[in-house]
Amino acid sequence: MASAELRDELNCSICLSLYTDPVSLRCGHNFCRSCIVSVLDAQEAAGGYSCPDCRAEYPERPALEKNRKLRNIVERFSSTQPDMEETRIFCTYCTKSPVPAVKSCLQCENSLCGKHLTAHNKTVDHLLTEPTGSFGFKKCSLHKKALEYYCPQDAACLCASCCLVGEHQGHQVELLDEASEKKKQKLREYLDELNPQKVDIQTKVQNLQDHKRKIQEKASDHRKNVSKKFINTEERLEMAEKKVLSEISRQDEKIVSRISHLIKKLEIKEYELSRQICHVEEMSRVTDPIRLLQESDITVCSYGGDEDTGGDGGEVSSEEDLDEVLISLTLHRSMRDIIPNVTSELGVHVPNIMLDVDTAHRYVKISEDLKTATGSDNEQKRPESSRRFLYFPQVLSRHGLSSGRHYWEEEWNKIGGCGIGLSYPSIEREGQQSCIIYIDKSWCLGMYGDMYKVFYHSFRLALSEKPTCPTLGIFLDYEAGRLSFYELCDPIRHLHTFTASFTEPLHVVFYVYDGASVTIRS
Repeated sequence: MASAELRDELNCSICLSLYTDPVSLRCGHNFCRSCIVSVLDAQEAAGGYSCPDCRAEYPERPALEKNRKLRNIVERFSSTQPDMEETRIFCTYCTKSPVPAVKSCLQCENSLCGKHLTAHNKTVDHLLTEPTGSFGFKKCSLHKKALEYYCPQDAACLCASCCLVGEHQGHQVELLDEASEKKKQKLREYLDELNPQKVDIQTKVQNLQDHKRKIQEKASDHRKNVSKKFINTEERLEMAEKKVLSEISRQDEKIVSRISHLIKKLEIKEYELSRQICHVEEMSRVTDPIRLLQESDITVCSYGGDEDTGGDGGEVSSEEDLDEVLISLTLHRSMRDIIPNVTSELGVHVPNIMLDVDTAHRYVKISEDLKTATGSDNEQKRPESSRRFLYFPQVLSRHGLSSGRHYWEEEWNKIGGCGIGLSYPSIEREGQQSCIIYIDKSWCLGMYGDMYKVFYHSFRLALSEKPTCPTLGIFLDYEAGRLSFYELCDPIRHLHTFTASFTEPLHVVFYVYDGASVTIRS
């Protein structure tokens, strides 16, 4: 019996014979190469491709992957099997010439062709089953009687005597056909749960494939645009060009690698679901109730969601995109001595930011050019002002930014600690609500020795990056609600991006203490 079941698993569903040169489709189903090629050729004329087993559709002719392991199994199985004529079930009474049996009688333990089956049914009313050579499998091992009932309590097939005496006495039993139909219904319910999971995975894979293609297209477009800027330049531009293209490729490789990793995970889950669905579908078509009921229970497996896909469930996040600002900054810093107007070409305004002395705390020293703020131990003698910070060593810029795209640079002296960022002018001037790291009116990057931290209201995040360069680039896109911080090392590193819907003009804000000094470099 086990050999017959194994043979069924090794039969091609198209030709119904043992696999010859087996190949696999992406959905996981296997076919003889010649069989599936013939099917795909026929489908090509109809204008579409699909798997003959699960009907999974393919926009293009699917690739055929050689299944070497399955081929080896078929060859080993064939070498251990006798000729097919010896393994077929023939009528017991047709002795002169073998005639295939259509049924087997469990009581008589004989197999019958159509002619002898008619005669048999006229004389006795015995339990008939599909042709079999293993009658013991269909009978109770204890009473040697035909199995007619199923005990749900013990998950066992029983004969009539088992129901009356022994360990099953008094148990609620069911007819085999009734129990078989219940299990088939359960299998159908499993399919109803598994199929949506498979569809969901396929949708996510397609979305990731689309996003991957868009990223690659955008990266390609950036390469072309950058290359144009370097046409007919001298040797010093060649190194700059390579640096910018390297940054694009780094981003491209990093993002595409993650997307490819997610796709691979989801495709593995899809393959496992396809195998389970195939198995459930095959079991739901089994006509032998005993075989069906003795099959181990099938449980629905979820594809894992967020945990199996790294926390995002296979969805594309806003961070999974090329950092065009970082590309532009790399280009700008590489070419700014050669092409002074590059920022205007990129649609970025470089503001002339100056600090507002009337807002500066009395222990914050402001330089004469209004570009540098330094935390001081000496109180600065300044007149009273309702706009002055009274509790924390902070200062605002004179003017705010209320529209457009802006970029400027700031340099920290790497002494003490400081916070840099943007704030609404309506920030309080005294009390806890006047500190830029506690409120929802400012967006701040903090720097402390070998650590970066970002602050917004109750949001706190220590960055994994360690300070390696004292100069930072700040990019603001007011309408898009984006504020980004970059460390201007080589290569430039993106540190953090805040996203918000800005409702007031944004002023540059500094928090400096223990000798920290920050200078604005437009």
